[in-house]
Amino acid sequence: MTELIINLRASWRDYYEMCKPRVVLLMVLTSVVGMFMAVPGMVPINILLFGNLGIALVAGAGAVCNHLIDRKIDLKMKRTQNRPLPQGRVGSRQTIVFALIIGLSGMGILLFLVNPMCAWLTLGSFVGYAFVYTGYLKHATPQNIVIGGLAGAMPPLLGWSAVTGTIEPGAVILVLIIFAWTPPHFWALAIHRKDEYAKSGVPMLPVTHGEQITKLHIIFYTGILIVLSSMPYFVQMSGLVYLTCAMLLGAGFLFFSWLLFIEPGPRTAMNTFRYSIVYLALLFVALLIDHYLF
Repeated sequence: MTELIINLRASWRDYYEMCKPRVVLLMVLTSVVGMFMAVPGMVPINILLFGNLGIALVAGAGAVCNHLIDRKIDLKMKRTQNRPLPQGRVGSRQTIVFALIIGLSGMGILLFLVNPMCAWLTLGSFVGYAFVYTGYLKHATPQNIVIGGLAGAMPPLLGWSAVTGTIEPGAVILVLIIFAWTPPHFWALAIHRKDEYAKSGVPMLPVTHGEQITKLHIIFYTGILIVLSSMPYFVQMSGLVYLTCAMLLGAGFLFFSWLLFIEPGPRTAMNTFRYSIVYLALLFVALLIDHYLF
C-alpha cells in the first residue's frame, strides 16, 4: 500500500530531478569538447549522438544513486530537503529500479554502439562517484572532494575515448583541468552551506578546518587551475585565442576567490560558486572555438 501511494505521488519531474540534469548537462558539454578535440575534423555523427547519450544516462544513474545514498542527509539540509526521496514522493525501490534502467541502458549503448574503452571508463567514473565518493569519501575525510573529484573530472576523457578508443595525453590534460576546478567550486558552496553540513555530520573542509583555511585552499587550487588551464596551449592543443580566454577567465576566478577571502559572507561564497560554473563552461567553449576557427 505504501509503495502504491509513493507511485501515485511521483511524477516524471521527480525522476528527472534525481538525474541532476544541470550537472549532467555540464558534463556532456565537456564530453562533447573532448570528442571534438580528439579529431581535426568532424566527429562521426553516430559517436557524437550515441556517445553522449550513453555517457549522460550513466551519469544520470550516478546522480540517482547519490540521491538514494544521501537521502537521510538531504532531509537535514535546506538545499536538498525538498528532493523526491526525502519528501517520500519516490521510494527507495523505485529509485534503484530507475537507476538500473538508465544505467544499464547507457552502458549498453556505449558497449555496442560506441566502443568498450569508453564504456569501461564510464563505468569506472560511475563507481567512483556513486559509491567511492558518495558512499565513503564524503563521510570519511575533509579532502573528500579532492580525492573523489577525479570521478567527476572524467567526461572529457570519456568523450575523447568514444572517438579514438584510446587514452591520450590531451584527454588527460582536460581531466586535470576539471580535477583542479572541482575543489574551489565545491568549497565555495560548502562555505555557504557550512552550518547545514555540520548539522548533517558531513566533514566538509569549512566544518573541520574553518572558513579561513578553506578560503586559502580555494585560492591555492585556483592558482593550480590557472596553470593547468594553460597547458593545452603549451602542448599545442590550442592557440593564442584559447590561452587569452583561459587567462582572462582564470583572472576572474582568482578575483572571486580573493574577494571571498577578504569579504566573508554567504553572498560572496555563492557568487564564487556561480562564477565557477560559468568559468568551466566558457573555458571548454573557448577550447572548441579555438580548435576549429583559429
